[in-house]
Amino acid sequence: MTLLVVIICIVSLILLITWGKVNAFLAFLLVSIFTGLGLGIPLANINQSVQKGIGDTLGSLVIVVVLGAMLGKLVAESGAAQRIANSMMSAFGEKYIHWALMITGLVVGIPLFYNVGFVLMIPLIFSVAYTYKLPSVYIGVPMLSALSVTHGFLPPHPSPAALVTQFKADMGWTLVYGLIVSIPAIIVAGPIFAKTLKNMVSKPLEGFVVQNIPSEKLPGITNSLLSSLFPVFMLMLTTLLLVFVPKDGVLSGMLKFVGEPNIVMLLAVLLATVTLGLNQGRSMASIMGVYADAVKDVAMILLIVSGAGILKQVLLDSGVSAEIASVLQGWTLHPLLLGWLIAAIIRVCLGSATVAGLTTAGIISPLMKQIPVDPNLMVLAIGAGSLMFSHVNDAGFWLFKEYFNLSIKQTIRSWSIMESLVSVVGIIGVMIIDLIIRS
Repeated sequence: MTLLVVIICIVSLILLITWGKVNAFLAFLLVSIFTGLGLGIPLANINQSVQKGIGDTLGSLVIVVVLGAMLGKLVAESGAAQRIANSMMSAFGEKYIHWALMITGLVVGIPLFYNVGFVLMIPLIFSVAYTYKLPSVYIGVPMLSALSVTHGFLPPHPSPAALVTQFKADMGWTLVYGLIVSIPAIIVAGPIFAKTLKNMVSKPLEGFVVQNIPSEKLPGITNSLLSSLFPVFMLMLTTLLLVFVPKDGVLSGMLKFVGEPNIVMLLAVLLATVTLGLNQGRSMASIMGVYADAVKDVAMILLIVSGAGILKQVLLDSGVSAEIASVLQGWTLHPLLLGWLIAAIIRVCLGSATVAGLTTAGIISPLMKQIPVDPNLMVLAIGAGSLMFSHVNDAGFWLFKEYFNLSIKQTIRSWSIMESLVSVVGIIGVMIIDLIIRS
């Protein structure tokens, strides 16, 4: 009976968001309360579960997400992202232009949230298509596949960062493994798959082609790369150095402190404030205005993440999590494949990668305590599943369709298959790393 309540809960969540058009945070809150009642949690304790779910989820996540949004917004506003893109184009030339766009998407996508990166890179894609007279979909897919991968696999993006917190994984190792998995996923779903799209006719709306910042006003390439990728460098460096220093020494303690995601993101924002802000002639007031706008951009994302935390807490407090774990333990499917499959199913039904990842975490987390599995790889497995087959219930699907002026059939042929390839190649990469670690 309890498992039936959970199934009804998940189905209700999907229907509220997709059919009822209810805001995802409100849907999570409503479903969580009714699920708690259905699972027999006393009325007096349901509110405690709600508050604990929000607090535990956002407590260690809100700083990373907010600071990440601030950094990404300044990278975009300062022209650093444009400088990186222009430099990549110059380095690769017309023959390998889709590879240049793929690498640009990966570099720019790490600090930028997906929607920001999408809107920022679209003018570049169209500009290249018009300049070199190349099919826009063929040019755009490699870059957008890279943006998608960073959104699903790499901290400090909201879903992977939240999963790291929920599974008590290590953000540094998740990032290292994530980058290893990302490269083949982007190559297969990007330049290789894009070759099949050369003949797809698309006439992007000219109104979407915006004016770029004049070259002389852009920050330098070294400054742009260092400021944008500072969190990646710091997380990877501290993670690797900790392998070689004594675990209980002073240096180890310092590295652990500096390598904490909150501290890394704070240092990155402070650095960017100087390098991409003050040194570029911006006033402190204008920089703070950029940061304030960035927080508005991610406010709803944080609420959705907290809503998923509420549902997870209700499942834990009701005791049904233990029952779910015992049922899942009876499955012969590998835990990483199970996490990927559940996330993929919810993603296809629901549309949102973030909601799919976080909902899966609440279902799968009890299993983590009973079956030995690397939590960093579970983050990536669920992240891969959360990117599976984007279609008409996903905002990203419609962004791609409308910007590239495609039919629904063309969008499924290009965008939906690209997302599916990212998902499948991603889980294959995760399983290979798991095999290597275990051997």
